[in-house]
Amino acid sequence: MKRRTACAGVTVALLVAHPAFAQMKSLDDATMGSVTGQSGISIELEAKVNIGEIAYKDGGFLLVKDLFLGGVGGTALDNILATVDVASDGEILHHGFSRVAEWADQGLVSSSNADVADAIAKYDQGSGQFGKAFNDGDLVIHVDATNPGMLASNTSSQNIDAYTNSTDFELIVGSVEYAKSTYAPGSNAPSGSSMFSDISMQGHIGPADIVIRNGTNTFSDNASGNLSVSDSKMEIDAYFRVDDLDMDWDNGNLIVLFNFAGLKLRDLKIHNTRGMDSVGSFGFASASATLAAGTNNVTGVSGLAITDVDLRMDLDMPHVQFGSRPSIGEVYFTDFVIQADMLVYGH
Repeated sequence: MKRRTACAGVTVALLVAHPAFAQMKSLDDATMGSVTGQSGISIELEAKVNIGEIAYKDGGFLLVKDLFLGGVGGTALDNILATVDVASDGEILHHGFSRVAEWADQGLVSSSNADVADAIAKYDQGSGQFGKAFNDGDLVIHVDATNPGMLASNTSSQNIDAYTNSTDFELIVGSVEYAKSTYAPGSNAPSGSSMFSDISMQGHIGPADIVIRNGTNTFSDNASGNLSVSDSKMEIDAYFRVDDLDMDWDNGNLIVLFNFAGLKLRDLKIHNTRGMDSVGSFGFASASATLAAGTNNVTGVSGLAITDVDLRMDLDMPHVQFGSRPSIGEVYFTDFVIQADMLVYGH
């Protein structure tokens, strides 16, 4: 199949309108058949996001203030290419690190690298096809770098370094706060307790995939048997790396169990370079989950089922400080894995 971007139509319109191209011949089907690529839409993204306040009201308010998402140093979040395809039955489309397998076939990276060898094993489908097979009608969105930095003059290691550092991001959040029910959204009035403040995160983004499965809305039990989940679902897979995270943990619980009020974290890193599950990650931490309609088989309550949650990372915490006192030392987590299923609904 042939890849044509949305700009192709604009280009054709300009060629037809401009007299300098009046003598050009239209392409017949045979000629068009020689154009390489796949059908679908390609979107190159460059953006900055600024939000003064996000206010969620239940009884009282939960506030997120002064949010910025962009590139490092206040620049735009860029070098992002999203391809959108609706698959035919068994169609091979890019997924995960499939582009690395393609680059290996082109001699740009070497299979002597364990991560590259893993990508080849997973995504080289033979006959010059690289990716994952999808079902008829599946909507597949693959996000990767527009310019991954691949150069024939580079060594394999240089190309891998260029790719894994090609798309940077910065996330800044002024504070996450509680507020009473009388709070007026957007007023910036004193709101109450601060949960987290002065959050600054810089890092790099790897490939990400969103797949919306063309199911029949047939329900089946998850692995534990506790949830009945629809086969019409959204699958999310993403790779990321945090190179520097600073934040103050002022007050409040995280995932119910953890409360480290007064904690200050500096220079925290999130990656996957150590331990037993690092091969195939190219140093990125990973997160995956499936979202679908679901029902609790015990209570009969229906809601949003978030299943097959899998978060894998290593964490470096070189500066752990409580209050104004000096750091208590350094903490390192290796093979930190969270796996979970959950059902989300109102009460």
